[in-house]
Amino acid sequence: MGSCRAELLSLSAAGTRLICLLQARLLLQCFPDVTDALPANMMQGKTVIVTGANSGIGKATAAAIVKLQGRVIMACRDQTRAEEAAQDIRQETGADGRQVMVKQLDLASLRSVRSFCEDIIKEEPQLHVLINNAGVYQCPYTKTEDGFEMQFGVNHLGHFLLTHLLMDLLKRSAPSRIVVVSSKLYKHGDINFEDLDSEQFYDKAFAYSRSKLANLLFTCELARRLEGSGVTVNALTPGIVRTNLGRHVHIPVLAKPLFNLISRGLFKSPEEGAQTSVYLASSLDVDGVQGKCFADCKPLELLDKATDQEVASKLWDISEVMVGITT
Repeated sequence: MGSCRAELLSLSAAGTRLICLLQARLLLQCFPDVTDALPANMMQGKTVIVTGANSGIGKATAAAIVKLQGRVIMACRDQTRAEEAAQDIRQETGADGRQVMVKQLDLASLRSVRSFCEDIIKEEPQLHVLINNAGVYQCPYTKTEDGFEMQFGVNHLGHFLLTHLLMDLLKRSAPSRIVVVSSKLYKHGDINFEDLDSEQFYDKAFAYSRSKLANLLFTCELARRLEGSGVTVNALTPGIVRTNLGRHVHIPVLAKPLFNLISRGLFKSPEEGAQTSVYLASSLDVDGVQGKCFADCKPLELLDKATDQEVASKLWDISEVMVGITT
């Protein structure tokens, strides 16, 4: 028992030393605030929808857009948490209730997506930026209201329908932009058209990667369809960020203190993680840029499977059927 305890203490000490070294090393790495390089009124007169804006990257993105004098509609499932987040942003930026608004949107319900879009189209004369940020990460197997596997249903299909229903408004508001938040974990996914809902096999990590690959294929096909429309779409991978997105990931109790140290030293803050979203939503650098993926505000080269036009087109057609789009 004593030797086991001594070994644990030794491992803990070694881990602490390692973290200290990593933290010192990371002091040399910085993630500059892109808003510092933009005019303070860069987004003045612009209306922006951010899905999943009540916490994490979404909340940080919304706050940054408001600081640039943009108007943000926070599209969130949990209205109570969203109102709390909106109040935080108002207090931080001095914005009023008109500049920071909350609207209920549950991406796990196509009915909710349609209702949200009906309200937006009825109430908003213009929409300049749509940021598809909300996501579900490695949750246990469950289904959306419409019977889709939760991660594929929320991360891909919900945003697919949302974008489709708001497209005419985006086109009328052109030049306008669509920003798609993906993940570098797309590399571990594939698109199995025979089992998109993971009914034959479910691995929560693989299902997440599949949904993020779907985001990139969606961006690829949408960019092709938007040529000459005045609407651009680009994707991004935010990196590893300290958010509550990983709440479904099990971490042993004894490992949590070490994990928390590592996350503080190695992971980006939500504000740092939001930088590329803000960049793609606002910067003149990406005017007219279409169908690309970015990381840390720089173009990112993707694996071939993320830009396969044949797969992207097939996924688009199947997604239309799944969400009930008739053309």
